[in-house]
Amino acid sequence: MKITGKTLIDLGYQPGQWFKEALAYANTHQLEGAALIKYLDSVKEVTIEPYTESLPFYKNIRAETEEEISNVEAVFNTMHHLMKTPTLIKGAVMPDACPTGAKGRIPVGGVVAAKNAIHPAMHSADICCSVMMTNFGKVDPKQVLDAAHQSTHFGGGGRSDNAFSLTDELEERMKENSFLNDEKSLFLAETHLGTQGDGNHFLYVGQSENTGDTIMVTHHGSRGLGAYLYKKGMKIAEEFRRKLSPRTLAANAWIPFEDVKGQAYWEALQIIRDWTHLNHSVIHQATFESLQIDPVLQFWNEHNFVFKDEDLFYHAKGATPLADKFVPDSYEGLRLIPLNMREPVLIVRGETTENNLGFAPHGAGRNISRSQHIRKHEERRVEEVFAEETKGLDVRFFSGHVDLSELPTAYKDAESVQRQMKEFGLGEVVDKVLPYGCIMAGDWQRDAPWRKRKSRKV
Repeated sequence: MKITGKTLIDLGYQPGQWFKEALAYANTHQLEGAALIKYLDSVKEVTIEPYTESLPFYKNIRAETEEEISNVEAVFNTMHHLMKTPTLIKGAVMPDACPTGAKGRIPVGGVVAAKNAIHPAMHSADICCSVMMTNFGKVDPKQVLDAAHQSTHFGGGGRSDNAFSLTDELEERMKENSFLNDEKSLFLAETHLGTQGDGNHFLYVGQSENTGDTIMVTHHGSRGLGAYLYKKGMKIAEEFRRKLSPRTLAANAWIPFEDVKGQAYWEALQIIRDWTHLNHSVIHQATFESLQIDPVLQFWNEHNFVFKDEDLFYHAKGATPLADKFVPDSYEGLRLIPLNMREPVLIVRGETTENNLGFAPHGAGRNISRSQHIRKHEERRVEEVFAEETKGLDVRFFSGHVDLSELPTAYKDAESVQRQMKEFGLGEVVDKVLPYGCIMAGDWQRDAPWRKRKSRKV
């Protein structure tokens, strides 16, 4: 009797690429009964099943208002599904947490530790989203903001002025990496250098509460270069998922670190980290050079990345690493946590505890989506809302169009986040950068070429 794929499925075997070779061998040798089972057991693909029960995770968050209840419930719900991923061993959520995407995806403000596995979706397309500060000393904050406005660039795409150059070292490392050694990667690395993108990315100027010094803080990630690597990483992770763990959610696919592709991807992430540091640095350098001043102090930290500690890979989707082991270029253990344009940027330091896993919040987070927030104000003029929420501040939108979804009330209450930082032991505030003003992209798509072309056809 000929053995078919249905025969194997009826015997309880999971179909896969191994079926073809196994069927050919079994039929050639006319295996049956115990001999067939023994052979199939020796060649079958061993898959890794998701946990039947969700692993516990630390809940460093508490709903303080009616509006927050549904948000916190949604965060816990998605974490319960996420923590069934078979590579994970522990997790936590921060006070600024909010869900993003389908159920089972890591929320913003989530941290999970995976054993020997890198999950691209858990660092997302905005790889190495990060913050950098430069202390300009006793300088008028308006001078700094004006100079920075001339140096930075917000909105879609890259720069056309070739204002900044990629270093030879980074270019060589990219060419040697299998994920980054193509023309598109190099093009994005060159043209997106010195750009900050859109969304919640910003350039903020304020003054130290402790010293009165003027400080500039930039917030952005790896732009198109990181997004391009993320797309490649997700494709490779999906290939591994189908073979290793087909019942794992596609969003939680992983690349095994022991595999040569896993090690190449890890190196690619380090290159992206260094590119993003350079991206911050060129904007800061252009600003203080135009003012003809030397910076007093400069440091940075990422808050959307993967951090390695021996065989554990900590995926922080919007969480600030407190532990120095996660930040190789740490400056005296100091980290930056921005809240919103009307609130201070917190300068913190802290220790690893059982419940924080070595992390702190990355900002204020959201209780409702961008579109929901915009709908809340649809009965009012945009200019009126903008004036009310930015009173006393020098707030600029690079595109010239206000983005209501980035105004202060779009975010969680900053005081609540700070209270819960203390409550759950998520870092100690050592200074605050009090706000003077900031620059954001604004609604740059209003003037996007594709939208203008569409309006001309109407």
